[in-house]
Amino acid sequence: MHFLPENIDSYVVAHSQQEPQLLKELNKETWQKVLNPRMLSGAFQGRVLSMISKLVNPKNILEIGTYTGYSALCLAEGLDAKGRIITIDKNEELETLQNKYFKKSGYSNQIEQLVGDATQIIPKLDTKFDLVFIDADKSNYINYFHLIIDKMNAGGIILSDNVLWSGKVVEELNPKDIDTKVLLEYNKLLNTDNRVETILLPIRDGLTVTRVK
Repeated sequence: MHFLPENIDSYVVAHSQQEPQLLKELNKETWQKVLNPRMLSGAFQGRVLSMISKLVNPKNILEIGTYTGYSALCLAEGLDAKGRIITIDKNEELETLQNKYFKKSGYSNQIEQLVGDATQIIPKLDTKFDLVFIDADKSNYINYFHLIIDKMNAGGIILSDNVLWSGKVVEELNPKDIDTKVLLEYNKLLNTDNRVETILLPIRDGLTVTRVK
């Protein structure tokens, strides 16, 4: 997931904002207790999410893929004072850990947690979003885009994680690798759909910033 030389990567991290203490604790507990901790956004990308959210100052955020709640808390840092985050995850077993840190953060009253299949939940949401973060099952990225695009305010931002997929997007495609196949189609979609404008950033495993026209 690291495409920069190690010394450059270390310099970038050292000269970027450091994660708050609460997120350091959540980061540590995730690695200690949860399967697949590499799914965590992590300190550097978390600061990127926080900065983008602060620049947007969204009233409504949708997050698809809560995991342990790290990215939701990063995004919450830029919320409008009366704003809210709706975060969706299919794994109800992580709710206890999520809630522990949401309550500690002071943002718990602004975070709405939904458990289930996001493709079934999103159509029922009667909200216009200023910021969306997609970080769930890669095979559904295209479906998520089509479900949220008409729920975005003009000028809204869609952030898509893992779009470089450990470099697999530039390697020979294995016909059985559905995730990579979908990500290739998704990256092309974001760069050709005339409703949006997109830039793909080589941050960690790839982060796409898409602005809705």
